[in-house]
Amino acid sequence: MEDNYSRSTPESIFSRQEAVGSRSKSFLANVFTYMFVALGITAVVAYFFAANAEQLLAPIVSNKLLFYVVVFAPLGFVLLMSFAFNRLSAPVLMMLLLLYSALNGITFSFIFLQYTSSSVFGCFLTAALMFGIMAVMGYTTKQDLTSMGRIMMMGLIGIIIAMIVNWFLKSDSLGYIISFIGVIVFTGLTAYDVQKLKRIGEGIDEEGNIMGSDVKKLAIMGALSLYLDFINLFLMLLRLFGRRN
Repeated sequence: MEDNYSRSTPESIFSRQEAVGSRSKSFLANVFTYMFVALGITAVVAYFFAANAEQLLAPIVSNKLLFYVVVFAPLGFVLLMSFAFNRLSAPVLMMLLLLYSALNGITFSFIFLQYTSSSVFGCFLTAALMFGIMAVMGYTTKQDLTSMGRIMMMGLIGIIIAMIVNWFLKSDSLGYIISFIGVIVFTGLTAYDVQKLKRIGEGIDEEGNIMGSDVKKLAIMGALSLYLDFINLFLMLLRLFGRRN
């Protein structure tokens, strides 16, 4: 009786809540660390290839097969990580995330060459500010963002379909509308994903397990989600406000 009572005292309840909060913060810290590493690799590779375009990008452009591999391989990496998550180990997932971010850097170098450096930098800072605000909102809000997340996912599917259609139409007006909606969708997804990752972190037990999955693997996939939110938000802003060379 005394033991059962002691485990239900306010002090013990607060202690358990504090431990849950600590594990959640540690999990999110790992997620953001992996994300920043991936973004750093993308930025460095993009800058290096853009600065040496004649030596590095010209051979890619001249070889159609190599060009399409560079452009579409990142999508393959995302699909592989998503659908083979349970069969892949944490080190393999991390390697795929780093390779994916490097390939994205090559793709981004083509995009950056089309815009002035000042507009790229300005859109990056804007995206970082918007991402940070929405990440804090997602972490601190008490409101359940699940419904909003579903709406944002529906919007994302609509954007993908519209982008495919516009691939053939090549309409500047439709492209502008897609980019505007994209900014809304990816800002919303940022808040939703951060809240979802916070709840995942709160579910980690004292042994570091959660839902039968490797916590490190979940952190890597969480980093991938936030990485995608950020780069897509950045690209949408660049298409809206970037000044072309």
